[in-house]
Amino acid sequence: MPTTHLRRAAHRRALFAAPERPEADPPARAISGIVLDASPHLLVVAEAAARGAETRIAMSEDTAIWHGGRGGPAALRPGRPVVVRRTGGGRGRAERIWVGIGRVSGTIIARGRGTVEVDMGPHRGRAHVVIPPSVLGPVLVRHPRLEPGYLIDVVCVGTPGGPQAVRPGTSQPGYRVADLAAPEAAAPVPREPRGTATWFGGVDGEWRDGASYPAVDSEGDAGGCADAPAGCAPMPYLSIGSEITVRNECGGRTAPVRVIECGCTAARFCDRCVECDASPRGRIVELTPAAFAGLGGDLAAGCFNATVRPAAPGGMEGP
Repeated sequence: MPTTHLRRAAHRRALFAAPERPEADPPARAISGIVLDASPHLLVVAEAAARGAETRIAMSEDTAIWHGGRGGPAALRPGRPVVVRRTGGGRGRAERIWVGIGRVSGTIIARGRGTVEVDMGPHRGRAHVVIPPSVLGPVLVRHPRLEPGYLIDVVCVGTPGGPQAVRPGTSQPGYRVADLAAPEAAAPVPREPRGTATWFGGVDGEWRDGASYPAVDSEGDAGGCADAPAGCAPMPYLSIGSEITVRNECGGRTAPVRVIECGCTAARFCDRCVECDASPRGRIVELTPAAFAGLGGDLAAGCFNATVRPAAPGGMEGP
Protein backbone atom coordinates (compact mmCIF):
# COMPACT_ATOMS: atom_id res chain seq x y z
CA MET A 1 0.00 0.00 0.00
CA PRO A 2 1.27 3.55 -0.73
CA THR A 3 0.99 4.62 2.91
CA THR A 4 3.14 1.67 3.96
CA HIS A 5 5.87 2.64 1.48
CA LEU A 6 5.75 6.27 2.63
CA ARG A 7 6.09 5.22 6.24
CA ARG A 8 8.92 2.78 5.47
CA ALA A 9 10.87 5.41 3.49
CA ALA A 10 10.48 7.97 6.27
CA HIS A 11 11.61 5.47 8.86
CA ARG A 12 14.75 4.62 6.88
CA ARG A 13 15.65 8.28 6.31
CA ALA A 14 15.56 8.81 10.07
CA LEU A 15 18.57 6.51 10.49
CA PHE A 16 21.01 8.96 8.91
CA ALA A 17 22.89 11.86 10.49
CA ALA A 18 22.20 10.88 14.09
CA PRO A 19 23.70 13.58 16.38
CA GLU A 20 26.49 12.94 18.82
CA ARG A 21 25.57 12.26 22.43
CA PRO A 22 27.90 12.95 25.35
CA GLU A 23 29.38 9.92 27.06
CA ALA A 24 27.33 8.61 29.99
CA ASP A 25 28.07 6.37 32.92
CA PRO A 26 28.90 2.82 31.79
CA PRO A 27 26.20 0.22 32.43
CA ALA A 28 26.37 -1.78 35.62
CA ARG A 29 27.15 -5.48 35.21
CA ALA A 30 24.03 -7.59 35.51
CA ILE A 31 23.76 -11.32 34.96
CA SER A 32 20.98 -13.88 34.86
CA GLY A 33 21.21 -17.53 35.75
CA ILE A 34 20.31 -20.25 38.22
CA VAL A 35 21.26 -20.34 41.90
CA LEU A 36 23.75 -23.09 42.68
CA ASP A 37 24.49 -22.17 46.27
CA ALA A 38 24.06 -19.25 48.63
CA SER A 39 25.23 -18.15 52.05
CA PRO A 40 24.74 -14.82 53.86
CA HIS A 41 27.92 -13.51 52.21
CA LEU A 42 28.26 -15.37 48.91
CA LEU A 43 26.03 -16.26 45.96
CA VAL A 44 27.05 -18.86 43.38
CA VAL A 45 25.19 -18.67 40.06
CA ALA A 46 25.27 -20.78 36.89
CA GLU A 47 25.38 -17.85 34.49
CA ALA A 48 23.10 -18.20 31.46
CA ALA A 49 25.25 -16.09 29.14
CA ALA A 50 28.34 -18.18 30.01
CA ARG A 51 26.63 -21.52 29.27
CA GLY A 52 26.25 -22.42 32.92
CA ALA A 53 29.74 -21.40 34.11
CA GLU A 54 29.89 -20.70 37.85
CA THR A 55 29.96 -17.05 38.88
CA ARG A 56 30.67 -16.21 42.52
CA ILE A 57 29.27 -12.93 43.79
CA ALA A 58 29.82 -11.40 47.22
CA MET A 59 26.78 -10.19 49.15
CA SER A 60 26.40 -7.86 52.12
CA GLU A 61 23.67 -6.78 54.48
CA ASP A 62 22.88 -3.97 52.01
CA THR A 63 22.08 -6.37 49.16
CA ALA A 64 18.40 -5.96 48.25
CA ILE A 65 16.60 -9.22 47.43
CA TRP A 66 13.24 -9.36 45.65
CA HIS A 67 11.08 -12.47 45.65
CA GLY A 68 7.54 -11.36 44.95
CA GLY A 69 8.30 -8.32 47.09
CA ARG A 70 10.86 -7.90 49.81
CA GLY A 71 12.89 -11.01 50.42
CA GLY A 72 15.94 -12.26 52.22
CA PRO A 73 18.76 -14.77 51.74
CA ALA A 74 16.30 -17.64 52.35
CA ALA A 75 14.78 -16.89 48.92
CA LEU A 76 18.08 -17.83 47.23
CA ARG A 77 17.35 -21.53 47.00
CA PRO A 78 19.35 -23.71 44.59
CA GLY A 79 17.55 -24.13 41.29
CA ARG A 80 15.79 -20.78 41.33
CA PRO A 81 16.37 -18.30 38.48
CA VAL A 82 17.87 -14.95 39.46
CA VAL A 83 18.93 -11.66 37.94
CA VAL A 84 21.81 -10.01 39.80
CA ARG A 85 23.06 -6.44 39.43
CA ARG A 86 26.53 -5.79 40.80
CA THR A 87 28.23 -2.63 42.03
CA GLY A 88 31.46 -1.20 40.67
CA GLY A 89 30.67 -1.78 37.01
CA GLY A 90 30.28 -5.49 37.62
CA ARG A 91 33.37 -6.16 39.72
CA GLY A 92 31.79 -5.61 43.11
CA ARG A 93 29.20 -7.19 45.35
CA ALA A 94 25.57 -7.91 44.56
CA GLU A 95 23.65 -4.65 44.78
CA ARG A 96 20.22 -6.09 43.95
CA ILE A 97 18.89 -9.58 43.28
CA TRP A 98 15.56 -10.49 41.71
CA VAL A 99 14.53 -14.09 42.42
CA GLY A 100 12.08 -15.88 40.11
CA ILE A 101 10.88 -12.65 38.51
CA GLY A 102 9.00 -12.77 35.22
CA ARG A 103 6.66 -10.73 33.12
CA VAL A 104 3.57 -11.55 31.09
CA SER A 105 2.27 -8.99 28.61
CA GLY A 106 -0.08 -9.47 25.71
CA THR A 107 -3.74 -10.00 24.86
CA ILE A 108 -6.17 -11.77 27.17
CA ILE A 109 -7.76 -14.72 25.39
CA ALA A 110 -9.64 -16.27 28.35
CA ARG A 111 -10.42 -15.51 31.97
CA GLY A 112 -11.11 -17.98 34.74
CA ARG A 113 -11.60 -17.73 38.47
CA GLY A 114 -8.49 -15.87 39.60
CA THR A 115 -6.63 -16.62 36.35
CA VAL A 116 -6.13 -15.21 32.88
CA GLU A 117 -4.84 -16.85 29.72
CA VAL A 118 -2.60 -14.48 27.76
CA ASP A 119 -1.41 -14.57 24.16
CA MET A 120 2.09 -13.05 24.37
CA GLY A 121 2.66 -12.94 20.60
CA PRO A 122 4.06 -15.28 17.93
CA HIS A 123 7.52 -15.53 19.53
CA ARG A 124 6.44 -16.18 23.11
CA GLY A 125 3.34 -18.33 22.99
CA ARG A 126 0.73 -18.31 25.74
CA ALA A 127 0.86 -18.02 29.52
CA HIS A 128 -1.60 -19.04 32.23
CA VAL A 129 -1.32 -16.42 34.98
CA VAL A 130 -2.71 -16.69 38.51
CA ILE A 131 -3.93 -13.40 40.00
CA PRO A 132 -4.27 -13.78 43.80
CA PRO A 133 -7.08 -11.84 45.56
CA SER A 134 -4.49 -9.61 47.26
CA VAL A 135 -3.17 -8.49 43.87
CA LEU A 136 -6.47 -8.29 41.97
CA GLY A 137 -7.27 -4.76 43.23
CA PRO A 138 -4.02 -3.12 42.05
CA VAL A 139 -4.22 -5.01 38.74
CA LEU A 140 -7.81 -3.81 38.16
CA VAL A 141 -6.70 -0.19 38.70
CA ARG A 142 -4.50 -0.50 35.61
CA HIS A 143 -6.57 -3.12 33.76
CA PRO A 144 -10.22 -2.54 34.70
CA ARG A 145 -11.44 -4.89 31.95
CA LEU A 146 -9.87 -8.30 32.45
CA GLU A 147 -11.72 -9.71 29.47
CA PRO A 148 -10.75 -11.42 26.21
CA GLY A 149 -9.49 -8.92 23.65
CA TYR A 150 -7.98 -6.53 26.20
CA LEU A 151 -4.28 -6.00 26.81
CA ILE A 152 -2.64 -6.92 30.10
CA ASP A 153 0.87 -6.50 31.50
CA VAL A 154 1.82 -7.94 34.88
CA VAL A 155 5.07 -8.57 36.75
CA CYS A 156 5.06 -12.11 38.11
CA VAL A 157 6.92 -14.45 40.42
CA GLY A 158 7.52 -18.06 39.52
CA THR A 159 5.60 -20.70 41.50
CA PRO A 160 5.21 -24.49 41.07
CA GLY A 161 1.87 -23.74 39.41
CA GLY A 162 3.30 -21.21 36.94
CA PRO A 163 3.60 -17.43 36.92
CA GLN A 164 1.73 -15.60 39.66
CA ALA A 165 0.98 -11.89 39.25
CA VAL A 166 2.57 -9.59 41.83
CA ARG A 167 1.76 -6.16 40.44
CA PRO A 168 0.74 -4.45 37.19
CA GLY A 169 3.63 -3.84 34.82
CA THR A 170 2.26 -0.70 33.18
CA SER A 171 1.28 2.74 34.46
CA GLN A 172 -1.64 3.13 32.07
CA PRO A 173 -5.08 1.45 32.02
CA GLY A 174 -5.53 -1.44 29.63
CA TYR A 175 -7.49 -1.11 26.41
CA ARG A 176 -8.68 -3.32 23.61
CA VAL A 177 -5.92 -4.51 21.33
CA ALA A 178 -7.99 -3.38 18.32
CA ASP A 179 -8.09 0.22 19.62
CA LEU A 180 -4.43 0.96 18.84
CA ALA A 181 -4.02 4.18 16.87
CA ALA A 182 -1.07 3.99 14.46
CA PRO A 183 0.84 7.16 13.56
CA GLU A 184 0.05 8.95 10.32
CA ALA A 185 2.02 7.73 7.31
CA ALA A 186 3.60 11.18 6.92
CA ALA A 187 4.40 11.61 10.63
CA PRO A 188 8.05 12.63 11.14
CA VAL A 189 10.29 9.83 12.34
CA PRO A 190 12.78 10.97 14.99
CA ARG A 191 16.44 10.00 14.61
CA GLU A 192 16.46 9.00 18.28
CA PRO A 193 13.00 7.80 19.38
CA ARG A 194 12.04 8.58 22.97
CA GLY A 195 9.50 6.64 24.98
CA THR A 196 9.23 3.66 27.29
CA ALA A 197 11.74 0.86 27.76
CA THR A 198 10.33 -2.32 29.31
CA TRP A 199 11.65 -5.87 29.66
CA PHE A 200 10.49 -9.36 28.78
CA GLY A 201 11.22 -12.93 29.77
CA GLY A 202 12.09 -14.47 33.10
CA VAL A 203 10.49 -17.28 35.10
CA ASP A 204 10.32 -20.05 32.49
CA GLY A 205 11.23 -17.87 29.49
CA GLU A 206 14.48 -17.50 27.59
CA TRP A 207 17.38 -15.51 29.01
CA ARG A 208 19.13 -14.49 25.79
CA ASP A 209 20.83 -11.11 25.94
CA GLY A 210 19.43 -8.44 23.64
CA ALA A 211 16.37 -6.42 22.76
CA SER A 212 12.95 -6.80 21.21
CA TYR A 213 12.32 -3.89 18.82
CA PRO A 214 8.76 -2.92 17.80
CA ALA A 215 9.64 -1.70 14.28
CA VAL A 216 11.45 -4.62 12.63
CA ASP A 217 10.81 -4.40 8.89
CA SER A 218 8.55 -7.18 7.63
CA GLU A 219 9.89 -6.98 4.06
CA GLY A 220 12.83 -8.98 2.72
CA ASP A 221 15.15 -10.69 5.21
CA ALA A 222 14.77 -8.13 8.03
CA GLY A 223 12.88 -10.63 10.17
CA GLY A 224 9.80 -8.63 11.07
CA CYS A 225 6.34 -10.03 11.73
CA ALA A 226 3.95 -9.64 8.82
CA ASP A 227 1.00 -9.02 11.15
CA ALA A 228 2.78 -6.69 13.60
CA PRO A 229 1.02 -3.35 14.16
CA ALA A 230 2.81 -0.10 13.37
CA GLY A 231 2.73 0.99 17.01
CA CYS A 232 1.67 4.40 18.29
CA ALA A 233 5.17 5.94 18.07
CA PRO A 234 6.85 6.48 14.67
CA MET A 235 10.20 4.64 14.64
CA PRO A 236 12.91 3.79 12.09
CA TYR A 237 12.63 0.32 10.61
CA LEU A 238 15.47 -2.04 11.53
CA SER A 239 16.40 -5.69 10.97
CA ILE A 240 17.04 -8.55 13.35
CA GLY A 241 20.70 -8.32 14.33
CA SER A 242 20.84 -4.51 14.16
CA GLU A 243 22.60 -2.71 16.99
CA ILE A 244 20.86 0.01 18.95
CA THR A 245 22.09 2.15 21.83
CA VAL A 246 19.64 2.47 24.71
CA ARG A 247 19.89 5.30 27.22
CA ASN A 248 18.09 5.22 30.56
CA GLU A 249 16.93 8.83 30.89
CA CYS A 250 16.04 8.30 34.53
CA GLY A 251 19.49 7.03 35.55
CA GLY A 252 21.75 8.25 32.75
CA ARG A 253 23.25 4.88 31.83
CA THR A 254 23.78 3.90 28.20
CA ALA A 255 24.61 0.59 26.54
CA PRO A 256 24.55 -0.98 23.05
CA VAL A 257 22.30 -4.02 22.54
CA ARG A 258 21.42 -6.24 19.60
CA VAL A 259 17.90 -6.64 18.25
CA ILE A 260 17.09 -10.33 18.69
CA GLU A 261 13.33 -10.29 18.19
CA CYS A 262 10.51 -8.45 16.47
CA GLY A 263 8.61 -6.58 19.19
CA CYS A 264 5.09 -7.49 18.07
CA THR A 265 3.78 -7.28 21.63
CA ALA A 266 5.50 -4.01 22.54
CA ALA A 267 4.02 -2.34 19.47
CA ARG A 268 0.51 -2.97 20.82
CA PHE A 269 1.06 -0.87 23.96
CA CYS A 270 0.68 2.91 23.85
CA ASP A 271 1.40 3.68 27.50
CA ARG A 272 3.83 6.01 29.24
CA CYS A 273 6.53 5.33 31.82
CA VAL A 274 6.41 7.63 34.85
CA GLU A 275 9.55 6.33 36.56
CA CYS A 276 11.08 9.83 36.60
CA ASP A 277 9.02 12.11 34.34
CA ALA A 278 6.21 11.07 32.02
CA SER A 279 7.75 9.61 28.88
CA PRO A 280 6.26 10.11 25.42
CA ARG A 281 3.68 7.47 24.56
CA GLY A 282 4.79 4.16 23.15
CA ARG A 283 7.14 1.30 23.96
CA ILE A 284 10.27 1.80 21.91
CA VAL A 285 12.24 -1.21 23.17
CA GLU A 286 11.88 -4.32 25.32
CA LEU A 287 15.09 -5.56 26.92
CA THR A 288 16.07 -8.91 28.34
CA PRO A 289 16.15 -8.87 32.17
CA ALA A 290 19.94 -8.58 32.53
CA ALA A 291 20.17 -5.81 29.92
CA PHE A 292 17.34 -3.88 31.62
CA ALA A 293 18.86 -4.27 35.09
CA GLY A 294 22.35 -3.39 33.81
CA LEU A 295 21.01 -0.07 32.57
CA GLY A 296 19.81 0.72 36.08
CA GLY A 297 16.21 -0.40 35.67
CA ASP A 298 14.21 -1.95 38.49
CA LEU A 299 12.62 -5.13 37.12
CA ALA A 300 9.81 -4.90 39.67
CA ALA A 301 8.95 -1.34 38.57
CA GLY A 302 8.76 -2.56 34.97
CA CYS A 303 9.98 0.41 32.90
CA PHE A 304 12.21 3.42 32.56
CA ASN A 305 12.10 6.48 30.33
CA ALA A 306 14.41 5.81 27.40
CA THR A 307 16.00 7.08 24.22
CA VAL A 308 16.97 4.63 21.47
CA ARG A 309 19.68 5.42 18.95
CA PRO A 310 19.92 3.04 15.99
CA ALA A 311 23.34 2.43 14.48
CA ALA A 312 23.86 4.02 11.07
CA PRO A 313 24.01 1.75 7.99
CA GLY A 314 27.21 -0.25 7.94
CA GLY A 315 27.13 -0.84 11.71
CA MET A 316 28.78 2.47 12.69
CA GLU A 317 27.20 5.17 14.81
CA GLY A 318 26.04 8.25 12.95
CA PRO A 319 28.31 11.33 12.82
